[in-house]
Amino acid sequence: MRVLCPSLSHQRLLGLLGLVALLSAGTPAVADEGWSVTPLGTGRPYFYAEGAPGTVLQDTLSVRNPTKRNLNVRLTGGSWLTLAAPGVDIPARTRADVPFTVRIPEGTPPGDRTATITARASGRSATVRVQLRVRGPRLPALTVENVTVRGDRIAYELVNRGTTDLTPTLAVHADGVLGPVLDRAPRTLPVRLPPGRRLALTESWSGRPGFDAVDVRLTVTAAGGTVRDEAGASVRFVPWGGVAGVAGVLSAGGALVAVRRIGRRRRDERTHRRPELAAKSDELTGAMT
Repeated sequence: MRVLCPSLSHQRLLGLLGLVALLSAGTPAVADEGWSVTPLGTGRPYFYAEGAPGTVLQDTLSVRNPTKRNLNVRLTGGSWLTLAAPGVDIPARTRADVPFTVRIPEGTPPGDRTATITARASGRSATVRVQLRVRGPRLPALTVENVTVRGDRIAYELVNRGTTDLTPTLAVHADGVLGPVLDRAPRTLPVRLPPGRRLALTESWSGRPGFDAVDVRLTVTAAGGTVRDEAGASVRFVPWGGVAGVAGVLSAGGALVAVRRIGRRRRDERTHRRPELAAKSDELTGAMT
């Protein structure tokens, strides 16, 4: 046989022929590629489910063991998830398919939820995400409550009384005897408020008056301005000299602060009638994002 490879020496040619013979005998399999968990089927990087409250959905997790040894895998999921088995023994170079259900509790507000299924074996863990969309009317509703002035801070609470996540916008205004003493333009707060959640916040007021009677009013909006609410409080700042012998609460700035809440003005009558939702609805899946 003639080999058209003049640049190769005889020794190198023999080496190449030996390599060809080795390859023709078959390439050995990788000794240990590691186990994995994925949704059953192809082309799905995570599970996706959609349904109304009260719905029970089903899917299947696939656990693959390409190694040369038997594998015991422990499985856990969120509170909405029920796995067919808490664990599975998988022989070498096989796979196990584990069905599971997703039960959406009655009364769950509509919106997106995220949970995970976690598998543990051989000293490591792997997770698969479960993306769930709860169907239902999406009704934004927001209130601001319990406005008080505490020293150089304005404390208040925001309550999401609707069925959608909200990112609130806050404006602060205060009028004293002689006119405005505080006027902050609306700004988006760095918080995400899930349905049913109550959140306590404060605003700094370092330049508050030392002697004045002030009406403070907070205005919150969300969902592009489609929901809006206001609440406020009255506060009197009195210097030390003016309160000698009078019992009261002294602020850090050396003035007596007496607060009287102003009645709230609720703009959305539907919000006024809606009962408060469960404060921890986003914890039902065990892995809310």
